[in-house]
Amino acid sequence: MRPWILAETNYGQIRQGSVEVAVLPFGATEPHNLHLPYGTDTWEAQIIAERICEAAHARGAKVMLLPTIPYGTETNLREFPFAMNLNPSTLLAVVSDLVDSLTRHGVRKILLLNSHGGNDFKPLLRELHGKCDAHLFLCDWFRATQDIQGEFFENPDDHAGEMETSLALAYFGHLVARDVEGKLTADDGAKSPSRFEAINQGWVSLTRPWHLLTTNSGAGNPHHATAEKGQRLMEILVERLSTFLVELSQSPLDERFPF
Repeated sequence: MRPWILAETNYGQIRQGSVEVAVLPFGATEPHNLHLPYGTDTWEAQIIAERICEAAHARGAKVMLLPTIPYGTETNLREFPFAMNLNPSTLLAVVSDLVDSLTRHGVRKILLLNSHGGNDFKPLLRELHGKCDAHLFLCDWFRATQDIQGEFFENPDDHAGEMETSLALAYFGHLVARDVEGKLTADDGAKSPSRFEAINQGWVSLTRPWHLLTTNSGAGNPHHATAEKGQRLMEILVERLSTFLVELSQSPLDERFPF
């Protein structure tokens, strides 16, 4: 039993301790090119969350990892089979209810650890600010290392590309599909440009229809991925995010919190 994982602990343990920080991971169920499993985002969320909470717990943080939510917003992948969608309003209602449960039990510091680019939690943080007793924090883990990704990834990653494939090879490699020669079964993850230059340049945005943007749902070339790159990325994520959890756990909830 790992006492920082709610699903593995019991009421006897919970009665004897206290929790300062709850970590709530969010994944998704959707295709990831031809080589990664539908649960990629959920696997990533769970594995990253377990490691950062374990490291924080070892450093004295009173942290509790909640079960990972395996569904997210998939409206732009709806043309792909078994992309399991929760509309943004539904997802935000789920978060609101879970936050209410936590605050009723005295947990007032909550980190949403998001593993899916289609989940947009920032509007919820704004809506709940000042309306509940909890202080909500958001981490899209794939943004937490943007400053150093260029040091060991050759291709920009969007979806099922080099970064995600490297994590998969390192931590759930048995689910990564390869051909008889051991090569990834994926295509190159090419994305179709828009007919509008303003969209291509990023001056205008839209919800991208993934069946028109990609060939097999992959956006980003995965073929330079290695398990070693995935392990290196994890080391950096654990160092950065576990340190935040330790600091958050130790920080008093005074009138200036979190400043």
